[in-house]
Amino acid sequence: MTQGAEEPPDGGAPLTLSSGERAVLSALRSLTAAAIEEEELAESLALSKESVRGSLQRLKSKRLAVVDEESIPERSLTARGVAALSSGLPERRLLRAVESAGGTLAASELEGEAWSGEERSAAIGILRRLGYLAEGLPFRFLPTAPAVSERLPAERALEGVGHGEVPDPKEFDSLKKRGLVKLENRRLKRWSASSEGRELPLATEGAESLGALTAELLRTGGWRTASFRPYDVRAAVPFLSGARPHPYRAWLREFEEILVGLGFEQAEGPLLETEFWNSDALFMPQEHPARSIHDVLSVSGVTAHPPPEGLLERVRAAHEGRALPGETEPISPGWGSPYDVEVARRPVLRSQTTAVSARFLAKRPKAPFRMYCLDRNFRRDAVDATHGVEFGQCEGVLGQEGTTIRELIGMFRALAEAIGIRELKIRPSYFPFTEPSIEGYVRHPRLGWIEVFPGGLFRPEVLRPLGVDVPVAAWGIGVTRLAMLALGANDLRELYTDDLGRLAGARE
Repeated sequence: MTQGAEEPPDGGAPLTLSSGERAVLSALRSLTAAAIEEEELAESLALSKESVRGSLQRLKSKRLAVVDEESIPERSLTARGVAALSSGLPERRLLRAVESAGGTLAASELEGEAWSGEERSAAIGILRRLGYLAEGLPFRFLPTAPAVSERLPAERALEGVGHGEVPDPKEFDSLKKRGLVKLENRRLKRWSASSEGRELPLATEGAESLGALTAELLRTGGWRTASFRPYDVRAAVPFLSGARPHPYRAWLREFEEILVGLGFEQAEGPLLETEFWNSDALFMPQEHPARSIHDVLSVSGVTAHPPPEGLLERVRAAHEGRALPGETEPISPGWGSPYDVEVARRPVLRSQTTAVSARFLAKRPKAPFRMYCLDRNFRRDAVDATHGVEFGQCEGVLGQEGTTIRELIGMFRALAEAIGIRELKIRPSYFPFTEPSIEGYVRHPRLGWIEVFPGGLFRPEVLRPLGVDVPVAAWGIGVTRLAMLALGANDLRELYTDDLGRLAGARE
């Protein structure tokens, strides 16, 4: 937006400017056009862009220049797009292969082609949609197929982007999803002199006036004969923000604000847990593989708070397939094995924030409720790009009459859209404490599809011992992986970097 002077300076005294500021302001005054870009101004003055940009900013702070800023969309090819433009899109290469084979090609004859399975599947789908290939195998042309020599819509769009043209929006979006093109916004600044900058007289040009008293001037005594510019009390004071938050922590706060905006309240729980809250209350059998040393981390030499005896007995009954105290019929056959109270009291490092959900529901079983917990968890995991011994998870529960898996899927889609994710896949899954269960996957530009939205409806064996009598949707979102996507990281370890250069650019 244009920013200009609102009040004329008192007296209208001649302006004393540096030589650079004088040259830039004089050029702005002599403009025949309404405004000029920084690069064009620097070229006309035969000065560097940096010096012109600095002079413009100082003139702006003195309310002698104004700027109009505009965001210009720029479409360009990615490295993959340049390669595809040179060697041909996967669908063009498939067309050539079928044509070379006489119109019929066995799938096995494509094994040596240098393309990924995803590219191959996309090429097959595109050519069938465009009416080139028949359904099924082997690959064969339809009798009504267009001429192979005709340019494909994607080819025309890709070539158009390469030549700086604006392609069909639908075709461009399709190419963008395939990673062949990209859309970036360039900030365009056009400068002009303000009303003050045009009207106020300039001081007589002479020796260079200095703007600051330096240590060198004091040491040599040069300040006695130097000419200093008058101090401009109207100039804006630079804003110093001080330390900035870590990009990962800042992103987590933004994510929490989204959840609060959706009506969720925050809950917390201890990092040192017992097997009871971490697993038993969630109806995970005590011999479950996840409890071995290869997953849950046991803790020795400390004592965790034992679970309430009444609740312990109710959970024990559910595990053993007996009726809960005060009831006549069991919830289910249970796990068919005896329940060990000593195992339930064993201290562990929390391996999932679902333990917080169990504590929350035991304390507040009456619906409706919306709760989230965003905190750390620990597992003995092989460290790689998407796994770590310590990881962040956002647990949540939504409980009210009539809650179904549809509400959970809708919640995942709402969260994905709120943080700018457009590609989301949902598929059935399995967890010991939810039924039905689902997993949501998002696409990372380098790592491919990664799982970030696991969840489901708590089983009755979880809810009834805790005293909950409504359906409850629960999830444990992998916020660390989501942050990787949002902050442009290819490895979750990059989120904890102390590289100041990378941290400075992570949130630009």
